[in-house]
Amino acid sequence: MAAPSGTEAPPREARLGGWGVPLAAALIGAGIGGGAIYAASGHIVRSYILDHPELLPEAMTRLEAREAAKVVQANRALIETPFAGAWAGAGNGDVTLVEFFDYACPYCRHSNGDVDRLLREDPKLKVVWREWPVLGPDSEAAAQVSLAAAASGRFRPFHDALFAAGRPSAESVARAQQTAGVPAEAVARIRTDAAAHAEVERNRQLATALRASGTPTFVVGDRVLQGAVGYEALRKAVAEARKAKA
Repeated sequence: MAAPSGTEAPPREARLGGWGVPLAAALIGAGIGGGAIYAASGHIVRSYILDHPELLPEAMTRLEAREAAKVVQANRALIETPFAGAWAGAGNGDVTLVEFFDYACPYCRHSNGDVDRLLREDPKLKVVWREWPVLGPDSEAAAQVSLAAAASGRFRPFHDALFAAGRPSAESVARAQQTAGVPAEAVARIRTDAAAHAEVERNRQLATALRASGTPTFVVGDRVLQGAVGYEALRKAVAEARKAKA
């Protein structure tokens, strides 16, 4: 397989296993200063975490979600603005779902049906695809033709045709290009086009900033979802993003 929103911190009492206020009151009553209270509280927190190590994965997940949300917010325009025609759905959609993908990724191929279903069912959704060819020369060659398809207004036909063909090869890319009606001269132009090369490099940088572990990686609202998470997870993320904007 092939770069989620923050939550409010619990009350201090909850972080101390419910002992925070009683402990502080006892220490103050005993005449112990603030530094000692802080040290004692830190010791209790450490002991609690050591006794409950199952809390650590959840804490790390929440931290990663907060950090990812910050990256999305700082780069939203770059993330949600498509390259030419590499998008579908509502032009002024109230929610934008972005997918970083690779044509050689079987999980991207599997997720294509989930994204298609969302587009069919949600008339207010906009989907943007970002080329992130990370799986070798065949991925890079497919991405070049895909960018040419986007530049010539034939992205979706090419995109769907190549995913339907299976893993990209010179033959399958050529067939998808012919099926989608992508002009040969458009492909020749894109191979030396500075904007196309900049697009792929920018996508790589964005994926790195998002700490994407591979393809597919989805961005919906302030959330980053990694992997073939499935239709329901994507639908829920879209609904949450829409609710957050209401």
